[in-house]
Amino acid sequence: MSTYKDFHDLQIWKTGYELLMNVYTLTASFPGDEKYALSDQLKRSANSIIANIAESHGRYTYKDKTRVLYITRGEIVETRSHLAVAYGRGYIKQSTFTDLNRRYTMLTQQLNLYIKNLQNK
Repeated sequence: MSTYKDFHDLQIWKTGYELLMNVYTLTASFPGDEKYALSDQLKRSANSIIANIAESHGRYTYKDKTRVLYITRGEIVETRSHLAVAYGRGYIKQSTFTDLNRRYTMLTQQLNLYIKNLQNK
């Protein structure tokens, strides 16, 4: 009998959560006129990443789990796009953009391995 693992225990969820906390800290310094624009979009897409990982964990079939995880990949790319816009507008430093972009790219790679593992079950 296998031991149930909660979504909080998944490394991809932990990594996504850590990145989300970075995004919340980062967007706190965005200009006020971005509160309901770029700042909100960036937080929503970053939050969707971990929400979708958690949702997929609650799905019953591997096919359904992977379907939700494919959506998660799109959310990661969307988040990276919002970060690029924030950098382009001068809201974040190049070093911050480069670091977060690299870490989100690594999360995509981790997610791809997780999807592959699910597909092989």
